[in-house]
Amino acid sequence: SSDRPVNHITVTNAPVVFAGYGVDAPERGWDDFKDVDVRGKILLVIVNDPDFGAPEGHPVTGRFDGNAMTFYGRWTYKFQEAARQGAAGVLVIHDTSGAGYGWSVLEGSSSAPDFDIVRENWEAERVPAQGWIQGDVAEALIRDAGLDYAELRDRARSPRFRPVELPGVTMSIDFGQTHANIESRNILARIPGSEHPEETVLYGAHWDAYGRATPKDGDDIYNGAVDNATGVAAMIELARMFKEGAPPQRSVVFAAWTAEEAGLLGAEYYAANPVWPLETTVANINMDSFLPGTEVSPEIVVIGAGKSQTDRWVERRATEQGRRLIPDPAPQAGGFYRSDHFPLARMGVPALFAAAGFTGHNEASRDYVQNRYHKPSDEWTPDWVMDAAAVDVNLLYAVGRDLADSRDWPEWNAGA
Repeated sequence: SSDRPVNHITVTNAPVVFAGYGVDAPERGWDDFKDVDVRGKILLVIVNDPDFGAPEGHPVTGRFDGNAMTFYGRWTYKFQEAARQGAAGVLVIHDTSGAGYGWSVLEGSSSAPDFDIVRENWEAERVPAQGWIQGDVAEALIRDAGLDYAELRDRARSPRFRPVELPGVTMSIDFGQTHANIESRNILARIPGSEHPEETVLYGAHWDAYGRATPKDGDDIYNGAVDNATGVAAMIELARMFKEGAPPQRSVVFAAWTAEEAGLLGAEYYAANPVWPLETTVANINMDSFLPGTEVSPEIVVIGAGKSQTDRWVERRATEQGRRLIPDPAPQAGGFYRSDHFPLARMGVPALFAAAGFTGHNEASRDYVQNRYHKPSDEWTPDWVMDAAAVDVNLLYAVGRDLADSRDWPEWNAGA
């Protein structure tokens, strides 16, 4: 696919280059490109970070936070970096553990339209062609060039790695597409603070799903019931709770973001064009997917635990509920970089992304991810009971109320 606003993409006989993890991170002493000219070439890059899955004791271990994905491991970063390098295209080599989701998730979203923000400098910011390639297909392509993928992957775990052009392999790409400018909106509501209205506590939840796409079983509607109608419903309920209670001392804003599934676009736009200043936004509380059920998990998972002082605010209220905080059990999936709090976090707003733990939800969570996540089957059914989610919403209300009525400013922790 392409995020360029053009009607046709053509790449003819472009050399194919294995570019390791496609990372240029000077603050970590890492550059997969080494000034090698990859302009006009197709890049093959590995999903996730160089130290993901590295053998115990490997020199790269910890260079990119171990198995916890950094932003450099995300496909969005790799597409952007390929554009900065002047590549003609980029293919991310998929594997389920490194991506955090199976190939079926990519298939489920591949027939939906792509969206992007209108960009003045799109030629520099968007690579002509981008996509994913299955691991076994990439391995076969590399093998046909007389090289060994496992060996190249091991070499890519070294900061001395240099891009490797696949001998005798070129790729041509030719496809048409239609593009049009449309208008979509973030929906914002605000309860002014009674004492410090210029300071803001922000709740956010994305209202979009994947819309309609080519059906495989006759159902072409991606309802997004869990992801993320539940988050929007929670936010509406939080707004009601704040409105019915005493006026908060700080202002409280409720933001329903558009185009999260297209790459956090609504939140990205707000971060670049804030309605209320980000420097006086105390914290951003994100809500993205609540599973139905009645069993309240004794755990609260903080996605991106340890990055900011918002952890202690939720920990105090979770303790009052008889629950405990645990870190993200799947940090390799990069959850911190995959939802709407992240564009604001990049601009300095402390983020809180907390969800029910998996104790008591293991079977339901696995079933949802495997069978409904980003599929038409993510739909409401009459047997839904949201008792457990209501407890989580009460927790997030208490945390937001504490922040709104406080004079404290949560800060980012060192190294975040």
